[in-house]
Amino acid sequence: MKKNDATRLRNGQIRNAKNFDELLDIQYGKIGTKKRDEFEEKAQYFVISETLKDERRKANLTQEQLANKVGTKKSYISRIENGRCDIQLSTLYRIFEDGLGKRISLLIA
Repeated sequence: MKKNDATRLRNGQIRNAKNFDELLDIQYGKIGTKKRDEFEEKAQYFVISETLKDERRKANLTQEQLANKVGTKKSYISRIENGRCDIQLSTLYRIFEDGLGKRISLLIA
């Protein structure tokens, strides 16, 4: 199959997708494939980083103020907010619960 034919087929699949899960399947593969797992991991990091930014701003705290509250550095908070570092679960809890007064709830599916 030529590249243009494959592109047309994929575009047709995208137009005919019935929901977001089908779009993800078309773009990244089925759940459990390497490409889909990588996408899902990046998506989770994005959600955490955006939630952190949003909650920090709602609390009227700078990155430096939040870092001081939880005993870390401003650069670390910045890297988390920009999705450029991994974060330990204990640190995530400390930032949200001690630094922002929020409760974290995890769902394992």
